[in-house]
Amino acid sequence: MAIDLVDGTRNALLLWRDSLEYLSTLGRRFPVGGTYFFGPYQSNFATGPELVQKVLVDHADDFHKFPMMEYLRPLIGNGLLLNEDAPWRRQRKLVAPSLQPRRVAGYATMMVDYARQTVEGWQDGAEIDLAASMMALTLRIVGKTLFDTELSGHAGAIANALEVSLAFVNQRGKSLFPVPLTWPLPGNRRYRRAVAAVDGVVRAMIAERRASGVDHGDLLSALLAARDEDGQPMDDTQLRDECMTLVLAGHETTANALMWTLSLLWRHPEVRARVEREVDGALAGRAPTLDDLPRLPYTLQVLKESLRLYPPAYVMGRMALRDLDLGEIKPRKGQFVIISPYAMHRNPAVFADPERFDPERFAPEAEKRLPRGAYLPFGGGPRICVGNHFALMEAHLILAVIAQRARLDLVAGALPVPEPTVTLRPRGTVRARVSARAPAGG
Repeated sequence: MAIDLVDGTRNALLLWRDSLEYLSTLGRRFPVGGTYFFGPYQSNFATGPELVQKVLVDHADDFHKFPMMEYLRPLIGNGLLLNEDAPWRRQRKLVAPSLQPRRVAGYATMMVDYARQTVEGWQDGAEIDLAASMMALTLRIVGKTLFDTELSGHAGAIANALEVSLAFVNQRGKSLFPVPLTWPLPGNRRYRRAVAAVDGVVRAMIAERRASGVDHGDLLSALLAARDEDGQPMDDTQLRDECMTLVLAGHETTANALMWTLSLLWRHPEVRARVEREVDGALAGRAPTLDDLPRLPYTLQVLKESLRLYPPAYVMGRMALRDLDLGEIKPRKGQFVIISPYAMHRNPAVFADPERFDPERFAPEAEKRLPRGAYLPFGGGPRICVGNHFALMEAHLILAVIAQRARLDLVAGALPVPEPTVTLRPRGTVRARVSARAPAGG
């Protein structure tokens, strides 16, 4: 793919044609960073770890989030993902304690139980939709941890809202001249209907919990109890927005990460066999617990390498609030800086033979040698994903349960094709055949 750094129209067409190849090509063209045109707009691309650190950490206060994300506002409102400046700092302080490692550790047993129920529902020799199965599992987990309830009765509305919303935002993000949301077009109406359906579910849960006043030990209880420096709680609208943000971030991204990891294990049977040996040796037939995770280091390496190749948040952007000189790029006020973990994680200057799946990259000593800012599966800087500990613990436990009890072989004979929307999803259905495993020692 040949990118013309001046022909913005051509670049826009290339993005429409193949977003991931376009980002990868920009990464190869700018191994550190550079400037190009997208449509009529001059934009900047940051790839090198030091430059990315400048954007996300050193100059974090000199940027706002990429305006494309504004199209998610009907779904997640002024939650942490979209808030800025002082309101964002207030909300971050209110939300962060509910997702600290010590608190989320209490959810480990439930995550394992739900994962076991999922695997036990797979018949030996049967075919499953792997992507849909992981989505259903993580939705159950986010429902229980966030609302202390089963969301199965609302799964259809929530899944549809996310599907419609992500497709809508992706389409608008690629458009040079997006139409206003207020226009009565079919896509706009479909988006609003989908959001309204899930909005009603979440608001009803918040109202019921406020009325009961009972602490369920879930994230909603923690958010209801949170107070800012002035002793003020969140109002119902802010609670709704943070809950919707956590549903999106805690459900969609983890499910995709698990799907890609299990697909890569099928593609690399020697790695899968090593994971199975580690799980069998550490667990001796019993279900994993939080205390077992340090005894499953290779399983975690596999997850991290999968997140390198297929980061759910594959692209992020910032808009400069003032003129800046960052060395390789000099964004002017109002210009964008694009950062693509998908492209960065394929930088051969950092990751040798970057297309190869190699969990040894994240062996402890090797991981320590990675430059700061080179590996960003959860973003970086002050706006790093507030739920990163939750997500990694959840995926680690679920992967251990599945490796202990089942092998999954993709039916299509090839890895799924990535479909870049707001997150990095697979395109279409991912069919997998189940081979049951008896837990060793059990």
